[in-house]
Amino acid sequence: CGLEPNKIIKYKTILDEALASCVEKPRKCIIFQRRNVEVCDLVADLDIDWEDALYNADPHPCVPVESNHPLYILYTSGTTGQPKGVVRTTGGHLAALTWTMKTVYNMSDDDVWWTASDMGWVVGHSYMCYGPLCSGITSVMYEGKPDRTPHPGQYFRIIQEHKVNAMFTAPTALRVIKRADPLLKIGRQYSPKSLRVLFVAGEHCDQETKLWATKAFGAPVLNHWWQTETGYPVTAMCVGLGLPLTLPKYSTGLPIPGYDVRVVREDGVECEPGELGHITIKLPLPPGTLTTLYKDTQRFLEIYFKRYPGFYDTKDVGYKDEYGYLYVTDRDDDVINVAGHRLSTIALEDIVFSHPDVTDAVVVG
Repeated sequence: CGLEPNKIIKYKTILDEALASCVEKPRKCIIFQRRNVEVCDLVADLDIDWEDALYNADPHPCVPVESNHPLYILYTSGTTGQPKGVVRTTGGHLAALTWTMKTVYNMSDDDVWWTASDMGWVVGHSYMCYGPLCSGITSVMYEGKPDRTPHPGQYFRIIQEHKVNAMFTAPTALRVIKRADPLLKIGRQYSPKSLRVLFVAGEHCDQETKLWATKAFGAPVLNHWWQTETGYPVTAMCVGLGLPLTLPKYSTGLPIPGYDVRVVREDGVECEPGELGHITIKLPLPPGTLTTLYKDTQRFLEIYFKRYPGFYDTKDVGYKDEYGYLYVTDRDDDVINVAGHRLSTIALEDIVFSHPDVTDAVVVG
């Protein structure tokens, strides 16, 4: 089950309903029963209690696989349609994650890393699990909300107690803390002085939230951009390669080595600096990115490569400035066309966010 501040979500019931409609059913399901919570009923010949499995299990040796062996299947959120089962290779992805831990995030063997995410999201897979483990870096794992567990000071407490040096979270989490503790009456009870940098991704980070978080955590906030499909950052400030801990306002950074990012018009012609267009990546994609969609190769080719031959279509919209910094504004279906002018809903939200009394905003076209 899932524990929310004011309710319990019965995951087992949801799982049973989902499996009932599945064509391809699993042979077994391992169920973890939480302590001090109502125990769920197990399905005979299907469900295995985690504690029983652990008690009766024998150690297994590591299984060597070929570098292009599929690592996992991870489904996208379905922002632009039906969820897609992303498949990527083992060797390339693990090599890329190890490289980015050092070059993008500037982590060394003695550092403490914390990704505040959900393990089911690509950030959880890449930078809670595989990245830190492959790099031999101490990593904090936290199950809980940024607020009401029991208060909005949890992030500050964890950073202080575990001496976290770098952290990765989503802008929404920062907005939740800001809304609950805007003057840091609780946050200031802790000292996050060990924190060198706070990375955010997964959605647009408005300037008001970024400035508040920079002051609250006493560390620079760096936005960067990537997708479930890529598995690791496309644009960032590679602080491990000596780039500064600063970014132009609203930017997600520069393309990291391996990515040739182009912003193009509808006809595929590259945009001028400052011109809004479709964000694409020139092929070939670097190692560790998606190689296909699970049992849907034709859809893989049509979604990502048909619109702009020779390029991967990210389905995101944005622009580059004259220095090559990328600014991601929207998904390509979230742009409003007014009298022939393309207006970004996120750009409009930023204007609303700039008012000091506004803590959240949404613009709908």
